[in-house]
Amino acid sequence: MTGFLDFARRNARWLGGAFLLCFGSSFGQTFFISLSGGEIRRELALSNGAFGFIYMVATLGSAATLPFAGRLLDRFSTRQVAAVVILGLALACLLMASVQNVAMLVIAIYLLRFFGQGMMSQIAFTAVGRWFIANRGRAVSIATIGNQAGEAIFPLSFVTLATWLGWRGNWIASAAILALVALPAITTLVRLERDPSSGQRTALRPAARDWTIGEVLRSWAFYVLCLGVLAPPFIATSIFFHQVFLTEERGWPLELFASSFIVMSAVTAGFALVCGWMIDRFTALRILPFFLVPMTLACLVIANATEIGFVFLFMALLGISNGFSATLFGALWPEVYGTKHLGQLRSVVLAAIVFGSALGPGLTGVLIDRGVPLSSQINAMALYCLVATILMTFVSLRLRGSAHLRPLDPPLPEPIVDRIDPDPEMSRPRA
Repeated sequence: MTGFLDFARRNARWLGGAFLLCFGSSFGQTFFISLSGGEIRRELALSNGAFGFIYMVATLGSAATLPFAGRLLDRFSTRQVAAVVILGLALACLLMASVQNVAMLVIAIYLLRFFGQGMMSQIAFTAVGRWFIANRGRAVSIATIGNQAGEAIFPLSFVTLATWLGWRGNWIASAAILALVALPAITTLVRLERDPSSGQRTALRPAARDWTIGEVLRSWAFYVLCLGVLAPPFIATSIFFHQVFLTEERGWPLELFASSFIVMSAVTAGFALVCGWMIDRFTALRILPFFLVPMTLACLVIANATEIGFVFLFMALLGISNGFSATLFGALWPEVYGTKHLGQLRSVVLAAIVFGSALGPGLTGVLIDRGVPLSSQINAMALYCLVATILMTFVSLRLRGSAHLRPLDPPLPEPIVDRIDPDPEMSRPRA
């Protein structure tokens, strides 16, 4: 614990910037947008299926854009890209507050998903993947907690403030927070790029060679890994997007369901830190086969639950998988494919994640309109997780046996703390 606190203190500015980027991504996440779903559907006379289809189209547009925008992180500094993205997200919030028709709704959701879920998270995890080596797992886990902080604070706050501000007023307040608080804080914290000590790269484990994006896309293992990557966003987005429908169908208070996000966030934060420690000790590939097991159980619980109390168990199980997956995949890509083209690689992966989060609401919404029970759909998601777990086990064993990916065995008893350059002027922003 002392080593962890010392690491966090010594690297507070970079870890704080990554944390706030993930925290700010909440304004473009499904759990936040869907809190306005009931009012939007009523005002624009949309069915669950129609709203889900609109959400899917807008999010797919975001997914298609991300691979091109992600390249900017390989060319410009973290601070420069973050400033543009935060301002873009603030404008998207203002547009959401002004929605009057379907066309405006599509554009608003597209911008929220692109700048929020997409680029804010992309900046955070790409930067952390480059800034840290020996303690990459811990660094990613701290950044990940920013997402959980948003999930813990915003749902109940949104529902409460809507009583006074209305749902449109909430979106205006969100834009103000981004422009007046997040922009100056984040750009100040990430003003300097961190340059980790190259001498410690081999102290923890051999480094993977830097794959080009073409080589990655020709690798069969990459597509198997993406099957695991897609599970959490597809499942969580589908359930959270239809949280109003789910609570109305089962007679549960929406406020109580919203309060259960605090449980998920707390559990996710705790297990993100646990996963970060495990990655630094055992490598991400060794942990890969296990992260979807709790999500399998979570799907079975919420699909078959009748009492509201089971929602808290569902959120706890989901939090375990979310904590592992967010930290795991923040560290896995540089561990397997290197860091030179990490911005472009993560943009491709993030596009796949956004695609999964887009497909979920649209597909489940259409099936709901066609009379397929949401519980049956969630049971099918549990089966998907089980199959993906088997495949993750296979790919983990194969990649760990690859010559250029072989981790140290046995693992180091204690991760080495990344060294900070004593002269901050030695770490200058990239042009």
